[in-house]
Parts: sequence; C-alpha cells; structure tokens
Amino acid sequence: MSCNRWGAWRAAGAALLLVLSTSLFGLSPSVGYAKGPAYQAPLDTVAVAQLPPQGRDMMTLIYQGGPFRHDKDGVVFGNRERILPAKNRGYYREYTVRTPNERSRGARRIVCGGLKPAAPDACYYTDDHYASFRRIVQ
Repeated sequence: MSCNRWGAWRAAGAALLLVLSTSLFGLSPSVGYAKGPAYQAPLDTVAVAQLPPQGRDMMTLIYQGGPFRHDKDGVVFGNRERILPAKNRGYYREYTVRTPNERSRGARRIVCGGLKPAAPDACYYTDDHYASFRRIVQ
C-alpha cells in the first residue's frame, strides 16, 4: 500500500472516530475538552432537615436576604466545575456554611441559583468545597 493510500485510510478512520464519539457521548465536534460532555448525571438530594444546623441557619438567611457573616456570601459562583446545571454567569450565588472550630471559611457551602437571590429557583449543598453537590429539597 502506498503512503498516499495509507494517509487516506488514516484520515477516514479519524473522521469515523470523531463521528462515533460525538454520537455515542453526545459531544459536539466544536466543543473543546474544557467544556465537557453535554450530558449531566442527576445530582443526589438532601433534605433541609438533614443539613447541619449551620446549613439550616444559612438557608433561613438566604430566604431573608441576609445579613451574612462573610463578605463573600452572596457573590457569583462561576460553576467552573460544571457539576451544577449549566446556566448563564450570574445565575448562581454561593454562601458559607460555618464549620464549628474552623478558623477559615471551611469547605461547606450552599450554592443557590435564580434571578432573585432571596427567592432562589434551586439550592445545592457541598461539604467538600465544590467537588460534589446535592440538591436541597424540602
């Protein structure tokens, strides 16, 4: 087989691989690696009553509109981990859930999404600094 034929076969194989990967995994050929797959697995849930007491207190403060203890409470959460459902920048806001005996803000957060911060569409809890989230349900 000549080099030209081998190159044509290799190009055809690469094109086939691209088509198969985009159809099997729901990827768009124009989407780069940083964007991740289009499919997101559903998140686990946690009831408000199952949150630590500090989490329940923070939920109350969120719906009251504050006051919040930390300057960073209520700031925009960028969802860089892409674990939460994809939304426009500014949709999500993060809040610190105090950890007893922790001098820093700790790893626990509540992230709420919605156009009105005091009336969020959905809230999520993480106790591992954004490595995982659970949707908060009543």
